[in-house]
Amino acid sequence: MINEIFNVLKQAIIITGFVFVMMMVIEYINVQTSGVWKDVISGSKWKQYLFAAILGAIPGCLGAFTAVALFSHSIISFGAIVAAMIATSGDEAFVMFAMFPQKAALITIIIFIIGVLAGYITDKVYVPHKILREFKENSFPLHVKEECKCFQKDKFFKQLIPPSIYRLVLILSIIFFLITIATGIIAANSKLWIRVSILLAMSFSLFIVISVPEHFLKKHIWEHIVKVHIPRIFLWVFGTLLVFGFLMNYINIHAWLTHNMLIVLIIAVLVGIIPESGPHLIFVTLFAQGTIPLSVLLASSISQDGHGMLPLFAESKRGFLAVKCVNIIFALVAGIIGYVMGF
Repeated sequence: MINEIFNVLKQAIIITGFVFVMMMVIEYINVQTSGVWKDVISGSKWKQYLFAAILGAIPGCLGAFTAVALFSHSIISFGAIVAAMIATSGDEAFVMFAMFPQKAALITIIIFIIGVLAGYITDKVYVPHKILREFKENSFPLHVKEECKCFQKDKFFKQLIPPSIYRLVLILSIIFFLITIATGIIAANSKLWIRVSILLAMSFSLFIVISVPEHFLKKHIWEHIVKVHIPRIFLWVFGTLLVFGFLMNYINIHAWLTHNMLIVLIIAVLVGIIPESGPHLIFVTLFAQGTIPLSVLLASSISQDGHGMLPLFAESKRGFLAVKCVNIIFALVAGIIGYVMGF
């Protein structure tokens, strides 16, 4: 029993470490490319659907938050916000790429395509005038990130000598992961290309931690990723792996799931209503273990959007419910079609 818990803990640390690195890289790229969207979406509705789906497909909550901010200021349509929320899987996208990268890429492509088509269909058949009027009068200020010059030669060595406690902890943590992966202490059974990809991503994250100014390090990495996301992700991953490891070893849950897969699919879609990252990890874990088919995970991915919808929920309960209802419909349709087709 102790060995099983230790193995689960080890796996949870590996997944959380990879998630942390990828979230840091995404945060860095997001800050470096701020403002690009303004030129992209100043065109047709199709540009809005494509751009919103791209925002949604970005792992994590940043893209989804951006889409909500754009929608709340009438910059993108209702269909476009639907496209973004269908295309997003929240923080769970990082976990899926850590556990089964090829299937995760396939799911991301599929929900991206469904999101774009769903956005177009939604705007054609359903225009929530009350919600749109509500946001048209909304004076909530759009948060615009301050410009952050992430690499300054003249301040590079000043930042390192001596380093702040945040920078020192992050540097040591990443070096620890680099050494353990390079020496095969962890992820030894992973394919070579996966280990190389992780090492490259971690090397880039080490460059980020060493080179970024103190503001970026503290506000974007430490207070946003380390304090907010990582503890929750680790607890969900560890708890989910531990619970389902126990169920698989001591209870014949596999037989029940096999004979009630449509019920599982409906539950997966309904769980997606919860505006929180974490519950979706149950279905991610079941898929990784080969217990549920791709169609169930696909339906769950379409229905849920991590906590990307929380800003919309805070501003408009009606808008939140409208987007969720539309997403549930598309999730059920896509999931059932996939299940009937046998995948």
